[in-house]
Amino acid sequence: MEKIKLETNMLRCLLSELNDDLQPLAAAAVKATEQSYAPYSGFHVGAAALLENGMIVTGSNQENAAYPSGLCAERVTLFHAGHQYPDIPVMALAIAAATKGEQVESISPCGACRQVLLETEQRYGKPVKVLLCGRKDVIIAESAESLLPLCFGTNDLKNHR
Repeated sequence: MEKIKLETNMLRCLLSELNDDLQPLAAAAVKATEQSYAPYSGFHVGAAALLENGMIVTGSNQENAAYPSGLCAERVTLFHAGHQYPDIPVMALAIAAATKGEQVESISPCGACRQVLLETEQRYGKPVKVLLCGRKDVIIAESAESLLPLCFGTNDLKNHR
């Protein structure tokens, strides 16, 4: 038997230390929390995707009384970007959350959103930088794949057709 250790390296920085491309992206994710429909959880999540052409596409979580029918902000954003701009790669995705009118320290995507992020990377053949935006700090993952070790993706399906 052999023990396997998986590691992920991320960067933590102050919001003010983000470069000029990423500061507006983080701000857009925070602003997107205001459009969230979260009457059940009160947990308002916003996401913003930076496309390769410089456009920013935003989305927010949309809850439903039948919980599985709701959708996370990350998937709303990525699906909207993929539909409206199918040929323009997503370069980065910023995520922010607020509750009771206050931004939370940081937010991390759920498993389903991590899978969609991975598929977005694979779709365009480019890494998607992920920004987990808190009140003062941002945690940056250089790719979605780093958030989903031992991932299942397009290559797994191609081998079985």
